[in-house]
Amino acid sequence: QVQLVESGGTLVQAGGSLRLSCAASGVTISNYDMGWFRQPPGKERDVVTAIRWSGDSTYYADSVKGRFTISRDNAKNTMYLQMNSLTPDDTAVYYCAAVLRYRYSDLRTRFSYEHWGQGTQVTVSS
Repeated sequence: QVQLVESGGTLVQAGGSLRLSCAASGVTISNYDMGWFRQPPGKERDVVTAIRWSGDSTYYADSVKGRFTISRDNAKNTMYLQMNSLTPDDTAVYYCAAVLRYRYSDLRTRFSYEHWGQGTQVTVSS
């Protein structure tokens, strides 16, 4: 059974940093394309960043470019999201997601992903 578990979300002041983790079980993430999505209150769940199974291709939403970094440690079967220079607009529930490699070309849409975590809340105070 595939399980993705996010952690690291908390309350942080504007300008601060956080690192989210997504620990996978039941899958070997080296075979999976993966992404981070976020859903602010009352809004849609949108992509934040994504990374190919090979690690050689990444995508970042314009709103987080230069501030957020996605990475993966295949040995630990874990994906990370380093978030710097946080603003209140980054407040959301953050989800990690995974899809078997080669299955979909567009990792920017949530409809491409097969597996999801339960989410972790990030709140940025002004």
